[in-house]
Amino acid sequence: MTAYIIRRVIAAVLLLLVVSAVTFAIFFFVPQLAGQTPDQLAAQYVGKGANPDAVQQVKVSLGLDQPLYIQYFDFLRAIVSGATYNFGPEPTVCHAPCFGYSFRSHVEVWPQITERLPITLSLAIGAAVIWVVSGVAIGVLSALKRGSIFDRIAMMTALAGVSLPIFFTGMLGLALFSFQWPIWENLEFVPLSESPALWAWNLIIPWCSLAFLYSALYARLTRAGMLETMGEDYVRTARAKGLRERTVVTKHGLRAALTPIVTIFGMDFALLLGGAVITEQVFSFQGMGAYAIQAVKENDLPMVMGVTLVAAFFIVLCNLLVDLVYAAIDPRVRYS
Repeated sequence: MTAYIIRRVIAAVLLLLVVSAVTFAIFFFVPQLAGQTPDQLAAQYVGKGANPDAVQQVKVSLGLDQPLYIQYFDFLRAIVSGATYNFGPEPTVCHAPCFGYSFRSHVEVWPQITERLPITLSLAIGAAVIWVVSGVAIGVLSALKRGSIFDRIAMMTALAGVSLPIFFTGMLGLALFSFQWPIWENLEFVPLSESPALWAWNLIIPWCSLAFLYSALYARLTRAGMLETMGEDYVRTARAKGLRERTVVTKHGLRAALTPIVTIFGMDFALLLGGAVITEQVFSFQGMGAYAIQAVKENDLPMVMGVTLVAAFFIVLCNLLVDLVYAAIDPRVRYS
């Protein structure tokens, strides 16, 4: 087990390095192929009233006049240990992890990300708990009661959930519970540290709107997996041995059916941590998704790179956790 974990951790670190190199190449190498010069890139830091001396100073300070491989290693070093820039008469310190300074606001990117990350984390974690518990439970019950009224209603609801986009269910929830019946008025994010009750209360509609889409998908996947595994020979053998039906379902049927669920959950949850763009826009939450949209609209390269790398980190981390969960669910994975 220890060797398996070490292999997966090393693979995750190498993958992060590859992702950072590809991201750096997209934002720095590809524009040069399109004809952008280091002076043009440096001018974005200076602003509209850029003069040649200021552009030259920024270019030298950021190392934009250096070869790309040196720029890339400086970029990695800044993430690990921070960096110091000479944008003006006084040196500017970018603390680790340093993703640079915004073109527009001229503030560090990382503090802006950490300010918005709790909003996205709160939204993703709460919704994930709801959709996993409800989706898996409904899927298991539907498989065990195949062809019943419950199974038909559950699968029809799941089909509706998969078909309806999040901006529709979110807006419908706001229209009904904030305007028609003002139960949740003036929804806004309240930090967990300030008031746990208000934090949860203001996130109920976003959680349910986001979870409705995913729980429907998970219910269908769980049902299909349970129907397949419950017909296997080892399940019939377990029943023939006289094991209780509850034990057969949970330890033999559900455990085998959870493998694809764990896979898709790792990807879904990681993508949400990178920014629940549509959900945050519907409910006017200033999380990672809203930050990413702002960065793209303003063509703010450091902000875009920061969001990209943070999202990539969560995706790699969640995939690593999925690999570890695989080893717990199916011991054969440890030796693959």
